[in-house]
Amino acid sequence: MKTFLLSLIKPNGAWAGILLFVTLAGVLFAGTTGHLDPVQAYLDAPMLTFSVGSLSFSAYDVLRGALVLAVVFWAAAIVSAIVEGRLKKLTRMRVTTRILITKVFQIALYVVAFLVTMDLMGLDLTTLTVFSGALGIGLGFGLQKISSNFISGLILLLERSVEQDDLIELPDGVTGFVRRSSARYTLIETLDGKEILVPNEDLITNRVTNWTLTNTRGRIEVAIGVAYGSDLEKAQALILEAAREHPLTIEDPAPQCFLRNFGDSSVDFTLLFWIADVVKGRWAPQSEVMFAIWRKFREAGIEIPFPQRDVHIRSSSPASPMEG
Repeated sequence: MKTFLLSLIKPNGAWAGILLFVTLAGVLFAGTTGHLDPVQAYLDAPMLTFSVGSLSFSAYDVLRGALVLAVVFWAAAIVSAIVEGRLKKLTRMRVTTRILITKVFQIALYVVAFLVTMDLMGLDLTTLTVFSGALGIGLGFGLQKISSNFISGLILLLERSVEQDDLIELPDGVTGFVRRSSARYTLIETLDGKEILVPNEDLITNRVTNWTLTNTRGRIEVAIGVAYGSDLEKAQALILEAAREHPLTIEDPAPQCFLRNFGDSSVDFTLLFWIADVVKGRWAPQSEVMFAIWRKFREAGIEIPFPQRDVHIRSSSPASPMEG
């Protein structure tokens, strides 16, 4: 019962929105056809009329303006939802293209709705010159970041440099998938499940690594140390064999192994191999290849050394009796 009463006060769903829109439109139509003349006569009384400078408006003007504003913008919202639903069905169109078209259409639609509302209310648009100037100053100061993020979002949609489901890495080390782009921020889901809202301006002005911009390939690097006295050619062959045997390793580019350094305790190799889809993760293939190298070295008798230090203790000669 409580839910039913709440639904009457605050309707939800598409049909409820349409019903409310029809109700508001009916009230507005009744007012324009003269059926609400007694209400208009009461609300237009001098005691309910207010003046600001050369402008005067009554309670009826305020009520009529609110109804016109609600009806026009509600109609704009319904049209926008219909167009957005139709665009979502165009699976051949890129996601970013659909989002861009939707945002541009919504902006144009609401601008037209605002102008239509002003005209229906009988306001002269030339009187909004001062208001427009004040609004421009407000945007230049108080809304600077909001407008910057909005324009940055449009640039991202046009350039397609960061798209939905891309794997990106931010300068502070945050790595995750792009889940949603809005007018103010981009939602990133990190690898540990956190959702981070990144302002669009940060994706434009900072250096961002997009792991999947043109392809999903990724390179994995593994450093291996081999004990001095080992067969270095055989060790290199075993390292490459472990990389080639992994099912996620691709043949082009082929795995490579380089001797990089003669260290204090080991001969250092570096293994480079590529996987086809970096979205599936790099740690698991790296770990599995390292386990394979460990097993192959153990079977071949090749040792992976650890740092060792020889400590020599020199004992001083006993002091003579004369040195007391």
